[in-house]
Amino acid sequence: MNTASTSAEAPRWLTDEEQRVWRSYVHATTLLEDHMDRQLQRDAGMPHIYYGLLVKLADSPRRRLRMTELAMYAKITRSRLSHAIARLEKNGWVRREDCDSDKRGQFAVLTDQGLDVLRRAAPGHVTAVRNAVFDRLSPEQQKSLGEIMQIVAEGLEPNEAGADLPWLR
Repeated sequence: MNTASTSAEAPRWLTDEEQRVWRSYVHATTLLEDHMDRQLQRDAGMPHIYYGLLVKLADSPRRRLRMTELAMYAKITRSRLSHAIARLEKNGWVRREDCDSDKRGQFAVLTDQGLDVLRRAAPGHVTAVRNAVFDRLSPEQQKSLGEIMQIVAEGLEPNEAGADLPWLR
């Protein structure tokens, strides 16, 4: 059965309880992203998205990833990633390397200076995450939150050919 609405069908409106849950989710995620952004700007001079890019590079073999993979991880356009990498390069935290096997491709590489910045930023960031999320939830709530977010993410992860994906733009 196809659950997608067509223009001829009436929308399946949210119940009062679903509306309450949805609005709470939107409110909390907006506040959480702002909280993380402000903490990282104050303590490390970077927005949350840049921190995430540095973490992904630090976790990658040889601290390097193809730019397209990094854009896919961050769920951002190649143009936005290119702008972010340019800023990180200017700070000396990342450098670009050409790809030998694909003349159009490039790698983003976390520099030693970038790794040092990340190591200095991590304690404050983990404290902010702990204070904002984990210290407020019981172990059971933490487990439920993880399971729920995994289900939501899996349902939104596009897997059809030709999907409109930011990192392909």
